[in-house]
Amino acid sequence: MSPSAGRRFRAYTTKHLDELTARAGLSAEERLAVRAVATVLPFRVNTYVIDDLIDWDAAPDDPIYRLVFPQADMLPSEDVARIADLLRREAPRKELNEAANEVRARLNPHPAGQMELNVPKIGNEDPIPGVQHKYAETVLFFPKQGQTCHAYCTYCFRWAQFVGDADLKFASSDIDQLVEYLHQHPEVTSVLFTGGDPMIMGEGVLSRYIEPLLGIETLESIRIGTKALGYWPQRFVTDPDADDTLRLFEKVVESGKNLAFMAHFSHPNELLPDLVHEAVRRIRDTGAVIRTQAPLIRTINDDPATWETMWRTQIRMGMVPYYMFVERDTGPQDYFAVPLGEAYEIFRAAYTKVSGLARTVRGPSMSATPGKVCVDGVTEIAGEKVFVLHFIQARDPELVGKPFFAKYDENASWLFDLEPALGATHFPYESAPPADASELVTPTRL
Repeated sequence: MSPSAGRRFRAYTTKHLDELTARAGLSAEERLAVRAVATVLPFRVNTYVIDDLIDWDAAPDDPIYRLVFPQADMLPSEDVARIADLLRREAPRKELNEAANEVRARLNPHPAGQMELNVPKIGNEDPIPGVQHKYAETVLFFPKQGQTCHAYCTYCFRWAQFVGDADLKFASSDIDQLVEYLHQHPEVTSVLFTGGDPMIMGEGVLSRYIEPLLGIETLESIRIGTKALGYWPQRFVTDPDADDTLRLFEKVVESGKNLAFMAHFSHPNELLPDLVHEAVRRIRDTGAVIRTQAPLIRTINDDPATWETMWRTQIRMGMVPYYMFVERDTGPQDYFAVPLGEAYEIFRAAYTKVSGLARTVRGPSMSATPGKVCVDGVTEIAGEKVFVLHFIQARDPELVGKPFFAKYDENASWLFDLEPALGATHFPYESAPPADASELVTPTRL
């Protein structure tokens, strides 16, 4: 069993960063640069990750270390130098915050229009806080008490939720509004609890959000997006309310609804500890289905063998591989992004090595403003090299499943880097340009 099994949760934050990075062998200047990055982007880790997952003899190159510890070159060098200088001369907190906020504002803190485009209303009232309704059948709910995690991934696209800026937070503590909205929208069959990490909440708080949904007949599934299995499996085994949490899961299943546990695993090393295997077994025994997903991240899991190992291990443990995502266009995307052509080859190479049971996985998938776009391949049509793409999900349901094409670009790493192919003037999700060439404008990108 894990050395940290049974221990109370303890978090390490930026105030511990200098000590921890010294353990990784970083020099004083290197540690200062890391602290500068952590002034802009969030940092949080815990005893389990420190003691059970990171190989300190391999740090700072160890993949789990890189998953949770900021890297000096994650931000533009001039920004790092400026903030490092402020730290060096112990500048006032206000000045430091202003500099950090300037950098954050350039990092697209809310990709896919999540603060503006997806927020539903009840009747003519104000938008419901903490609720997104991007696809007809799926609603996302951000519980207020779930707006942190057991540890933060350095690549997290929800980083803006964790930096302490109230204007960047998106959350709600009012489940009654969501219930009312669901009654008014029977087309919604699935609710996804996300954040942050909903499993940071104790059972008492979690049940106050989940139980009111069990009586909604039109609701077929409840999903919980979480990294807890990777970063704090004690939550389901040795934490004081672990058994109560599992009984709550059983109650969801007994109500006739599917409980989908959306587990985020970024590297096979997160699957090694016995404690993770026990946590997975206990969750599955409740009747919940564990589906796995993660983004493709440069320097951490950007090779086929890593994904093959991860998917094979997940199948043996009874989990269902679900998504390989493309790193979103936010935060330090330039540092972590893998070009789409390379991403497809990594996915395909891993996919060819696993059995059909693991081929439930979809990818590489971009969760972009118009929907989830999957890169199906690279081919040549009429002498033109193209990406073959399709929507797994879309704001416009008519787009789902229909292939479309983009010019091949070896440097493109996101949907909006691409251009239409084969003589098309716009993508299916874009407005058509005017017929009069004299009025030609750049097509609208949602």
